[in-house]
Amino acid sequence: MLTEVKIREILGSLKEPFLHKTLDELNAIEEIKIKEEKNHVSVKLQIAKTGTAEQLQLQTQVVNLLKEAGAQTVGIRFSELPESVLAEHRSAAAETEDKGLLSSNKTTFIAIASGKGGVGKSTVSVNLAVALARLGKKVGLIDADIYGFSVPDMMGITKRPVVRGEKILPVERFGVKVISMGFFVEDNSPIIWRGPMLGKMLNSFFNEVEWGEIEYLLLDLPPGTGDVALDVHTMLPACKEVIVTTPHPTAAFVAARAGAMALRTDHEILGVIENMSYFESKLTGEKEYVFGKGGGDKLAEDLNTEVLGRLPLNQPDWNDDDFAPSIYQEDHKLGKIYLEIAEKMTSRLNK
Repeated sequence: MLTEVKIREILGSLKEPFLHKTLDELNAIEEIKIKEEKNHVSVKLQIAKTGTAEQLQLQTQVVNLLKEAGAQTVGIRFSELPESVLAEHRSAAAETEDKGLLSSNKTTFIAIASGKGGVGKSTVSVNLAVALARLGKKVGLIDADIYGFSVPDMMGITKRPVVRGEKILPVERFGVKVISMGFFVEDNSPIIWRGPMLGKMLNSFFNEVEWGEIEYLLLDLPPGTGDVALDVHTMLPACKEVIVTTPHPTAAFVAARAGAMALRTDHEILGVIENMSYFESKLTGEKEYVFGKGGGDKLAEDLNTEVLGRLPLNQPDWNDDDFAPSIYQEDHKLGKIYLEIAEKMTSRLNK
């Protein structure tokens, strides 16, 4: 048979939905009545805000728990907590909420942007993230190119994230914590969404993922200046940016738009990376400038920044046992260049 003591024990550990304290801690179980002949329990509870969806969720929890404990029927009334209790606990609740990644002052956000597709922006993103991890930094990577996600494949990630409580745990590879839309679709299915949905997904990557302690969070942006880039500029006003281009004049011209967008929204541009700068023959050592010369320098000049590094055309040394088709080994020529770029970036950020 249910008793008042038993009911208080059952309900006392439930969390009040707004202050995130237990009903016991808030002394929020105001009244309990038991009608033994009808096996009916009625309770009166106090919460921060009544008439809300959160109240309805708590109500469902209470009914289910009491019925599982033996009550035939359950009646619930809600009232609002006294102002003195709210004032006491609101500041603590606000502090807890502010510990999210977006409000962290210990995380530096770095967006990797380009004006157009096909310049190797995602390749640069994954290798820069890995290079920072090789320098001993705590690194996260968001594949924010929601339509054209490619990071999991590039890094050879075969696992999926797992959920712990209400948070998603990112997948870790090469010391980098990774989250991508690619983890949440089946069989490489296309994403058919309008702009507002993209923003919601990006917001989820920030707020619903358990990142832990992160020093540098890189975002592989989609090319151009569309919805996702706009959302990033809104959500992360202190974000830094790296602009990727090829030496071709047209690629640099288009990349300047992404750079101009960063400057107009007060994002600091850390520098330009020129990808596919040249092809070097293994036989003769001769360099061929397949896409021309000067694009990176011209872009850096236009954006009043520097060229952080020039990456030649070359492919990683693939390892069938630890397959990651776009990651360069630490002793590879390009792996060393990425380490130099990462060192330049951290040095500039620490000044």
